[in-house]
Amino acid sequence: MHSLPIFVRLADAPVILIGTGEAADAKRRLIERAGALPIAPDDVRAQNARLAFIALEDDAAAQEAAAELKARGLLVNVVDRPALCDFTTPAIVDRAPVLIAVGTGGASAGLAKAVRQRIEQYLPEQLGTLATALQSARGALRARWSDARARRLALDAALAPGGALDPLAELAPGAVPTWLANADNPPHGRTETIRLTSTDPEDLTLRAARLLGEADRIIHTTAVPAAILHRARADAERLSRMPDEPAPGLTVILTMAQDRSPS
Repeated sequence: MHSLPIFVRLADAPVILIGTGEAADAKRRLIERAGALPIAPDDVRAQNARLAFIALEDDAAAQEAAAELKARGLLVNVVDRPALCDFTTPAIVDRAPVLIAVGTGGASAGLAKAVRQRIEQYLPEQLGTLATALQSARGALRARWSDARARRLALDAALAPGGALDPLAELAPGAVPTWLANADNPPHGRTETIRLTSTDPEDLTLRAARLLGEADRIIHTTAVPAAILHRARADAERLSRMPDEPAPGLTVILTMAQDRSPS
């Protein structure tokens, strides 16, 4: 990754904005949409600011402003000058409280917008309602499955395509409590093997990509490149051999075609 994607809470926080015109107005709207307060750099509240946006046409003025603000310890975004940016702003799909950010590291805002528009077509408006319902059901989830892994596996199954809480499906009101009342215990652990014929992650089959995204642990040989392993969940265990004891959830054995499978 070229950047670490994070979501920053800015409710009522001051954010420095330098510039005028269309670009500055767009940043002002973005700041206000996040619940923050756009202010000038000489505002008394600027000492509490953590972020700054600069929208200046003149290169020298933009560089000077960025250097001054960075020296004050702020993270800076300079419009249309990714080399000067500490952070970039993504194209946003908003299904509050669900947010999806599409970024290109400043390479192409147009491409990020095009991808966002595609994603918008597939996400129902009720996605935010589902997120809020799941948040309200946290206590009931813990009561139903006290073990964190079992809880996650049950929720994964419900949110899977065709599941009781499929986020891309049209869900009836009360879908979450209905699911909780009728949910089965999560399935026992299973093992799947992916035999790779290429070191390029773009050559992964749809099935292989799905399994990597779902896996609780990855058993892999040293020949499997990091680029492939990066397609797995960040919190999935990476192991060189099968655990001694049967493990719940999904275990994916990942090998190159010329390798012998880990044992």
